[in-house]
Amino acid sequence: MIDEMNTSAAVRAAPAPETSRSARRDRFVVEARELLVLAGPLIVTQLAQMAILATDTVLLGRLSTEALAASLIGNTVYYFCWLVGSGPASAVSPMVAQMIGARPKEKAGVRHVVRMGLWSAILLSIPLMPILLSSRWILDGLGQNPVLATGAGQFTAMLCIGLPFSFGFQVLRNFATAMNRPNAALWVMLSAILFNLVAAWALIFGELGLPRLGLVGAGLATSLSAIWSFLAMLVVVRMTPTLRAFRILRRFRRPVMRKLREIMMLGIPIGVTILFEAMLFNAMTLVVGTFGAAPLAAHGVALNFASVTFMIPLGVAMAATVRVGRFAGRGDREGARRAGFTAMVVGAGLISLFGVLMFLNGEWIAGLYIAGRDAQSLQVIALAALFLKVAAAFQLVDALQVVGAMALRGLKDARMPMLLAGGAYWLAGAPVCILLGVHFRMEGLGVWIGLAFGLAVAAAAMCLRFHLLTRRTLPL
Repeated sequence: MIDEMNTSAAVRAAPAPETSRSARRDRFVVEARELLVLAGPLIVTQLAQMAILATDTVLLGRLSTEALAASLIGNTVYYFCWLVGSGPASAVSPMVAQMIGARPKEKAGVRHVVRMGLWSAILLSIPLMPILLSSRWILDGLGQNPVLATGAGQFTAMLCIGLPFSFGFQVLRNFATAMNRPNAALWVMLSAILFNLVAAWALIFGELGLPRLGLVGAGLATSLSAIWSFLAMLVVVRMTPTLRAFRILRRFRRPVMRKLREIMMLGIPIGVTILFEAMLFNAMTLVVGTFGAAPLAAHGVALNFASVTFMIPLGVAMAATVRVGRFAGRGDREGARRAGFTAMVVGAGLISLFGVLMFLNGEWIAGLYIAGRDAQSLQVIALAALFLKVAAAFQLVDALQVVGAMALRGLKDARMPMLLAGGAYWLAGAPVCILLGVHFRMEGLGVWIGLAFGLAVAAAAMCLRFHLLTRRTLPL
């Protein structure tokens, strides 16, 4: 009888359809607000991280076009290694988020995840460093200009010093983000910008009494900034009461094999997913490199600026991983679905503003990177402006694919997104790049159109996957 009375009361108290729609709208507004509170510092942190690369690009562009081109092809090898190792670090965020969502006071499990994340940073660096030291021979074998390959080898030899520290920073940063403390990494990265700017300027051009090292100096400065970031992040974790309470370095030498295995099982598909996209762009950089130094430099300028603007939806996507993971951890399907789709709308909306800027002001943007106005420099600026117009067109789908992929990451769904990414980028995007760029002799323009096509396929696949997984029950 009591149950019947309660049921009748619930029916009488049920809101009208208009009220229900209003309540749902209000929940989406609240979710958007919570998302932006978390995403704001992450976006600034991502932009700060990209500012380090942008600093090197601008300084090397002022050194010479050849130095800039050599650093670009050298980075294709470096980012292959970095992306392979960054997957397990990326797994820390959804694992901690779901754990806290299910058990808000959990400490030992979180500590084990972070500790094994740091272990993975060390273990993966060991086989990756020899690859960086072999960059010159790798690039020679890929048919790159021998002079550029030699310079790229010198550049990446210095980058390998900071590789494990870069992985370690990502682990600590993802731990802080999952605990809703994104400002922790923000202040560290802001300090790293200044550190890298001074170090790169001094080591590239021989200022402050230091030797003029050119490309070697740029690589060394980047590694030193990675070391700085990791050590500073450790200090910040220690100084933040919420993070210090987990005592992440306690019994550091003791392995927790179950967590290490879970990090690897989740992290390796995440790393491969990111690798599929990044290596498409890097492989196409090598293709553009066969067209000459000017197209390669223009490609690098356009790609660098597009990568900087991409940090905005990437920051939103990182927040989506945490928001979706928290809801998924406590079994809230509607909350997880709402968090994912809200992030897609916010990420796509923000990046569209920058797409307009890239389409209308390409030459001005390219002029920020290229100091000279001789015939070769003007050619680079004109080509970069053309590439930026195409990049503006795929900003929307680029945002949707990264938010979709990282919302799936919050559900700990990694294997299928890996397969979807492989198909979108290498079975759809890459063939179009080669067909238009090489076969139809559109060169750099054809390559950029192909990149846009691959991103569009990935966006459709990731968003559809998230919709299907959250439509009725969570995949947990």
